Amino acid sequence: MSDIDIRTEGRAGRITLTRPKALNALSYDMCLQVEQALLAWAQDDDVALVVIDAEGDRAFCAGGDIAELYGTGTKGDYEYGRKFWADEYRLNMLIHSYGKPIVSFMHGFTMGGGVGLGAHASDRIVCENTVISMPECSIGFVPDVGGSYLLARAPGASGTYLGMSCARMDAGDAVYAGFADRFIPQADWPAVIDQLCATGNLDALPDHPAPASQLAAQQPDIDRLFAQDDLSQIIEQLHADGGEFAAGALKSISRNAPLSLAVTLQMQQALRPNPDMAQALMLEYRVAHRIMECGDMLEGIRAAIIDKDRTPQWRHSGFDVPQAEIDQMLAPLGAAELTI
Repeated sequence: MSDIDIRTEGRAGRITLTRPKALNALSYDMCLQVEQALLAWAQDDDVALVVIDAEGDRAFCAGGDIAELYGTGTKGDYEYGRKFWADEYRLNMLIHSYGKPIVSFMHGFTMGGGVGLGAHASDRIVCENTVISMPECSIGFVPDVGGSYLLARAPGASGTYLGMSCARMDAGDAVYAGFADRFIPQADWPAVIDQLCATGNLDALPDHPAPASQLAAQQPDIDRLFAQDDLSQIIEQLHADGGEFAAGALKSISRNAPLSLAVTLQMQQALRPNPDMAQALMLEYRVAHRIMECGDMLEGIRAAIIDKDRTPQWRHSGFDVPQAEIDQMLAPLGAAELTI
């Protein structure tokens, strides 16, 4: 059976991820198929909008399928990953800038590559069991697939907090942070999708109040603790605070790769004054181009996915990451720079 079902129904282009046993993890081939469909539908007057959803109860898309990245990277082949990321980031930009409405239905786990597929759509739907996060720092990478752009648009310093801690957002948090647009109970989704397909009109999307956001309630703590200039200052603030939120954030962050945390912080500082999707993807690709060769990603994948021992040996044992290493990760790539 195919990993993805692409077809038209009525006035809608339909994209359904169909590998629920793998939590609908996004493979390279799936990315290319989505891109091909979107480019074709952009020129098709019979397609008024696009609907993206997924099979299964547990996940819209729990991330990218990174086993192949690990397999090639550990053999010293970094070009496979670089090509995959370049093509995936161009897809993220295509979704972000698409000329027709794209409605994404993000249930269950929506992480990493799933955010890149669903959270750049024009109309982003969440439900009771939605769990959205950018977990890349936990595997020695940085928030990518345009996630750094979404984080930079989040209220106050919450994007820095979400990116560094890999904290999970429920439906209310996702709407508050700008990763989703509206809450619709999942039981209503089939009827809503049928109406979208029949009419090609966004009037089929009902309005429901979003659930309360715990992230919104934590905003004063987030702004006080995470609006710092460098990683070591944030860690010092979290240690000194003594509060329950600070203790939880410190516990989460302390598991993650220090280099990834420091680069993520610098990316947010660069993007937040004037968030721009193309700039975000360019910065992300600079890191992606180097991360397997010069960073912690292979070790992070090994510890989390391959050996599952949960004890990564990061390049840095503490949080005083030299500025030169951060700058190296984000330096221009010259002829290898990402082109959109």
